[in-house]
Amino acid sequence: MSTSNKKRSNPGSLSHTSGAKRGRKTTSCSQCHARKQKCDRELPCSRCVQRGVPDLCRWPEREIEVTAHEAVGTADTQGTELGQLYIARGAPSFFGNSYFGHQVAARMIQESAPDLPPMSLLSSKDSLQSFRNDSGPFSQVWDLLGLLPRNKVTVDRLIERFLTEINWAIDTVHPTTFRSQFAEFWGRKFGFDEIAGVDLRWLALLFIILAYSVLLDGSSTTSPEKRKESEEASLRFYWAARRAIVISPSFHGESLDLVRAGLMVTRYLLYTRQAAESWLTISFAMRMAQAQGMHIDGEKWGLSRKATETRRRLWSNLYLLDKTIALALGRPYAISDHMCLIKAPENVWLDGLTDEQSALEVAHPLSRPTMSTVTLLGNGLAKIAGEIQDRCFGLYPASYDLVIEMDNKLLSWKKQLPAYFSVEHPEVSLDELHTFLPWHRLYLHSAFHFARITLHRPYLLRESITNRFSLSHEACISSASADLKVRLKSLGYGTAENMRWTLGTHNMFNSAFILGIIAVRRPHAAQTAAILNDLEEYCERLRKDVWLNEFGLAEVKVVELCIIRTTGLAQSARQSDEQPAMSPPEVVPDLVTHNGEREPMMAADINLEPNILGASPDMIWPAVWEDSNFAFPQAADLSTWEQMISEIAYHT
Repeated sequence: MSTSNKKRSNPGSLSHTSGAKRGRKTTSCSQCHARKQKCDRELPCSRCVQRGVPDLCRWPEREIEVTAHEAVGTADTQGTELGQLYIARGAPSFFGNSYFGHQVAARMIQESAPDLPPMSLLSSKDSLQSFRNDSGPFSQVWDLLGLLPRNKVTVDRLIERFLTEINWAIDTVHPTTFRSQFAEFWGRKFGFDEIAGVDLRWLALLFIILAYSVLLDGSSTTSPEKRKESEEASLRFYWAARRAIVISPSFHGESLDLVRAGLMVTRYLLYTRQAAESWLTISFAMRMAQAQGMHIDGEKWGLSRKATETRRRLWSNLYLLDKTIALALGRPYAISDHMCLIKAPENVWLDGLTDEQSALEVAHPLSRPTMSTVTLLGNGLAKIAGEIQDRCFGLYPASYDLVIEMDNKLLSWKKQLPAYFSVEHPEVSLDELHTFLPWHRLYLHSAFHFARITLHRPYLLRESITNRFSLSHEACISSASADLKVRLKSLGYGTAENMRWTLGTHNMFNSAFILGIIAVRRPHAAQTAAILNDLEEYCERLRKDVWLNEFGLAEVKVVELCIIRTTGLAQSARQSDEQPAMSPPEVVPDLVTHNGEREPMMAADINLEPNILGASPDMIWPAVWEDSNFAFPQAADLSTWEQMISEIAYHT
């Protein structure tokens, strides 16, 4: 091989020096130029490789010499410069070419922080040439693009539906930026090379937005067939988003769009009541954020104030979901606070401002609400939720004094809420001016009630001659009742309002479960009749929901099981007054047929066996309930719930 041939490694990827000849520059090899085909400017290029003539792929000698000289000079100046690998791949990452731990981050912070490279929707196609084969990741792009509607008007309508109905309440994307990104994406040239440059990180975000939008778009239909089509289309977009999230690191580095997509996939699972799976997706989204250094505050990186606040908000949303989902499921969370160095968001909204304007913007007091206020306050609640899991639900049992201490922290957080977010009797005069306030209020209230119920749940069934656990009894019934009241109101919403409501953290936990257990435990208490009335209305409204899926239906069945057990206990008590000689196994008969009014609702769904209560079970559920390591089984596990409720009723 000649010396000149050794030098020409990538003749088309570097620009020419001033010594190059003037006029039109050659952009194709000799073979592609003769056939008037687009060349990828590699040596040999992909076209010549496909035609089986890589040895005929040639470039003009003068151009080879110039570009070879430039390549050597560029390599000398670049060295191992921080972040160079990811910059070359078009990724908006700035921290280096591998994941770093907190020790490496600390060392980098002490030095001058690198600047963020400019973000672009389309990454350099030169970085994707290695994926040009049917067996590689590139083939996945064709499949994903094939799932998009062919009509741009359709996609435009779906995007606008999401931006106008959901985005402003849940802080997903900046509308103007997203519209311009979509215009750039749709305006690309359709061809092998341009498709190779599609940013899958942004495409994942587009897919999950479409997953929400098709449900909103089908909300007005009354046809079951049309609703079924909307649900199926939504699931296709949802799975496309998850697929794009998984494979995009094979093409690009991480990006904020990828983190946003992971966050919205998690919210989608909460919306559909799949809490267990949401634990996996929020963990993946958190890793994507950590890989970009989001666990280190933007001020430490020397980022602009606008970029810093954007990252803080996104991190805080992930943080709240991570802590609350883990607490609900009794599983480890993904974020270790002692390995993070990040501040809570400021009470200021910088989206739509330039970097210069953002630097001059003054943070507002809490008395003046902004779109960031809910994130700021939610971040504080998430820290308490994480501490509750660490100290009260860890590997070692916690004392009741510690439970009281954590309850005081929750109450202190509640007291510092501004008037418009107050848990009791909130000030609603600002709701008309700030349309997001009612929804943000619901998010904070539901998260607070969830944390307090979870904290006191192990002590709900405990009795004490000194009434020591009265705080837990009162806290559970107070928070569960307040939360159910809001849920009953939400069941009268339309599809858009209901989706805004259920995208909060609350939908992974149902306060109706707690109220049902309270009723079973105390069937003769003064408030039990009112609890049963509310639970019956709750189940009735849920069953009328045309969008109710199998996960929601499973929750309804569990609550109905509590209703039937409680009603049966009350009736059995009345019968025992009339027939005192009743034998113990007959205390709670088969309750499915005991109340004719509820028989159509339950008979086809739950098979209760009367002899369950007369047996000697190996597992005593009241004791298991009191175990701090116990977490609610999935609602779909109806047999477990049946056994638990039956045994709690038996030991009443």
